[in-house]
Amino acid sequence: MSKRDLFVAAIQKSYQTTQPAIHLGSAILDGEIITEAKVNLPLRMMNRHGLVAGATGSGKTRTLQVLAEQLSAAGVPVFMSDIKGDLSGIAQPGKTNAAIEERSQVLGNVFEAKGYPIELYSLSGKKGAQMRATILEFGPILLSKIFELNDTQSGVLAILFKYADDKDLPMVDLNDLKKVLAYLSEGPGAAEIKSDYGSISSSTAGTILRKIVALEQQGVGSIFGEKSFDITDLINRVDGQGVISLLNISDVQDKPALFSTFMLSLLAELYQKLPEAGDLDKPKLVFFLDEAHLLFKDAPKAFLDQIEQVIRLIRSKGVGIFFCTQMAQDVPVSVLGQLGNRVQHVLRAFTPQDADALKQTVKTYPRSQFYEIDQILTTLGIGQALITVLNEKGIPTEVAATHLLPPASIMGPMMQADYENHVQQSDVYAKYKDPIDPDSAYEMLTRRMEEHAQAQVQAKEEVIQAKNQKEEKGMISEALNSPLAKQIGREVVRGVFGMLFGKKTTSTRKKSGGLFGF
Repeated sequence: MSKRDLFVAAIQKSYQTTQPAIHLGSAILDGEIITEAKVNLPLRMMNRHGLVAGATGSGKTRTLQVLAEQLSAAGVPVFMSDIKGDLSGIAQPGKTNAAIEERSQVLGNVFEAKGYPIELYSLSGKKGAQMRATILEFGPILLSKIFELNDTQSGVLAILFKYADDKDLPMVDLNDLKKVLAYLSEGPGAAEIKSDYGSISSSTAGTILRKIVALEQQGVGSIFGEKSFDITDLINRVDGQGVISLLNISDVQDKPALFSTFMLSLLAELYQKLPEAGDLDKPKLVFFLDEAHLLFKDAPKAFLDQIEQVIRLIRSKGVGIFFCTQMAQDVPVSVLGQLGNRVQHVLRAFTPQDADALKQTVKTYPRSQFYEIDQILTTLGIGQALITVLNEKGIPTEVAATHLLPPASIMGPMMQADYENHVQQSDVYAKYKDPIDPDSAYEMLTRRMEEHAQAQVQAKEEVIQAKNQKEEKGMISEALNSPLAKQIGREVVRGVFGMLFGKKTTSTRKKSGGLFGF
């Protein structure tokens, strides 16, 4: 049997399935695209998570588009971030050209232009339906990542959340967080928390406050508040097709910690709210985390632990997660080990650091009798990738350099007018458009501080009043004990007793007619 025949047999054995699957393309051997060597990813394995990696310009975004399209066609909802704002074209049928026709022909595929149902979201509310989360939903660990706090500052933030939870103070937006911080650091709550929680230094409180204000000044403070986003809105279908939810972050690209952490908060909420699902024939939702390296950059251990826990456990809720980044090394080993499906686009090795990264990537792939992994990774063309996934039995497949299918929808953004019209006509946009300001920690603590201030004023007035009364009593006592008061007192007593006992003063005698009364 020839090498080609052995290769085809190995690929077909690994990737052939009787169950619904995503068709990724056909395998390549020695530069030849072998049409019959089909590479498929079973739908039921999509919740075993995955990685899509590769250098800039290698075709990662189009691979994500192909995955999203076929998931949608299979009735699986998809959520993905749109870093550059150029994925909205998924809603409209693509246009064929010579390159697409050639690619389709060599893959034994007939190109069929098609659009898919999408929903547009935004963190600023300017590019789609406003996504929000309350401060309490976000939690201290994720919030510390956004604010880039050190361990001490993160500990203080945890105290704020603990106190708010213990005292039933709903922290909804940044105003609530600032008010709790002020109340516990400078206000009447400072003495209250000292024994149970510890004191908050003015320098730490000042640092956290500056971080909050900086976020507000960047114009993205609106992501915290009500109406909070309902994650069930991500699990929608239209005419049997899964809705592709796109989070357009083109207007907050310069705030990577914000959007990457927000997406993780959505994952955490999905894990908390979705019921256990077990092994399904297809996932309830597939979640693509683009620019994943931003999520892990300078991340504290508590943050990484939370990610690892969510990734490990959310599979049982029927949710699959795919990390998208340039190199596999961008993802921590503890997370990388849980990603059963791998799509690796071309890697460049221009620098010593690139060469080291290449060596590390090679070590993460199964051995292959058909490829030198390090060589194939650096010679892949645009729209090609080295793939290994889990087959329908959960066994890693043969490594296959794959010529990928082209997307069926537009590979680019919608026209601006179409985009704006799509947003305005969305029921989800209308649902989250207007913010709600509930009675929360800000209002509650404001009332409490006003009552405390009034009580202090009243107490001060009572002290002053008591002091005045004491001084008045002292003055009366002093006046009564003075020599003059005593002399007057004696004269008064004499006069009174004289009247009682018939003694008359000189003036009385004179009025009576003289000494003898005549």
